[in-house]
Amino acid sequence: MTLDKLQPGKKGYIVSVGGEGALRRRLLDLGLTPKTIVLVRKVAPLGDPIEIFLRGYELTLRREEAARIEVAEVH
Repeated sequence: MTLDKLQPGKKGYIVSVGGEGALRRRLLDLGLTPKTIVLVRKVAPLGDPIEIFLRGYELTLRREEAARIEVAEVH
């Protein structure tokens, strides 16, 4: 499943980060690395952007960026 499909209030851990070049490097620099636990805090009314919580801080991503991050849900 990708991060954009994870429902608000649910946790998951990052399996892989997709994308190419500068976008992938930016996502990794923001702390979105494999095995990191993320919590989806909120999704805007129209579905874009998505607010997530990871490594002690909040981050807002566009749906397009979140769709490049593969996650597995934590139960």
